[in-house]
Amino acid sequence: MHLPLPKSLSVALLIIAIGLTSAPAAADTVLITGANQGIGLEFAKEYAAKGWTVIATHRRPTTPEELATLEAKYPKKVRIERLDVTDAEQIEALGAKLKGVPIDVLLNNAGLVRTDPIDKPGGNTNQMFGTLDFKLLDEFIHTNVAGPLKICETFIDNVRASHQKKIIAISSAAGSVSVPPFMPNGSPVPDHYWYRISKAALNSSMRLLSAQFKNEGITVVMFHPGGVQVESFGKAKLPGFVPPEEAVGKMIKTIDGLTMKDTGRFMDNDGKDHPW
Repeated sequence: MHLPLPKSLSVALLIIAIGLTSAPAAADTVLITGANQGIGLEFAKEYAAKGWTVIATHRRPTTPEELATLEAKYPKKVRIERLDVTDAEQIEALGAKLKGVPIDVLLNNAGLVRTDPIDKPGGNTNQMFGTLDFKLLDEFIHTNVAGPLKICETFIDNVRASHQKKIIAISSAAGSVSVPPFMPNGSPVPDHYWYRISKAALNSSMRLLSAQFKNEGITVVMFHPGGVQVESFGKAKLPGFVPPEEAVGKMIKTIDGLTMKDTGRFMDNDGKDHPW
C-alpha cells in the first residue's frame, strides 16, 4: 500500500528533480602555456569559442593586449595568469593557486625556436655548427624540456581530477631522430641544433610520462603542428605554411577524439603518426 505524499513535499521533490535535470554540466578546462601569440593564442581563442574554461598563461610583465581582448570577449570563460615556464617558483605558485581545479587538457605550448627574429639575416648562426653558442643550450633545455616537465609535475593532480585527463605537448618535426634533416629537394639542413635537440628531448620526456600514467587513464600525446604562419615570421610568407586557425582547428578536433590507445603517440595535426 502506497500512501500519497503531502502536497508540499511533492512540490519540493519536483523542484529538486527539475533542478537536477536542468543544471548545466561543468565546462571542460584547458590550461595553455605561451597563450599570448601564435599557436597558443589560437588555441585559447578556439577553446573559448567552444565554451571551455581557458586558463591562458603568458610570461610578459603586463597582460598582453591580445589576451586582454579575449578575456573581455569571454569574461566568464577566459582566465589570464602570468607564467614563465623556466621559473619553477612561478609554476609552483600557480599550482597552489589552482589547487583542486580540474584541468581536462594540459597544453604545453610555450617554446623557444631561436633567439633572433626569423627575418634577421644570420640570426641563426648561434645554432649552426662552427658558431654554436653553447651557453644557449641551457635556455633551450629549460624552456622546451624542463619547463613542460615541471608543468606536468605541478598540475598532475589537476589532470587526475578532470574528466578528459589529457596532456598535450606541441613538439615539432625538427625533433624527429629517424628522419634526416633534409629539405624536400634533398638539400641537407643541419640547422637549429639546439631547437632540434631540445624537441627530441621533449618527445622523449613525454613518452616517459605516457608510460608513467598509463595505468591512471591519463593520455599523453605530442604534436607536430606543421608549418604555421605565425606572427614571428613578420611579412615573410613561407610556402606551404597555413594560418594558425587551420592548424589549431585540426589539432583540437584530434585532441577531442583522443583515447588511451593514443597515449605516447607523436602526431601530425590531423592525427596521423609522425615519424620520430
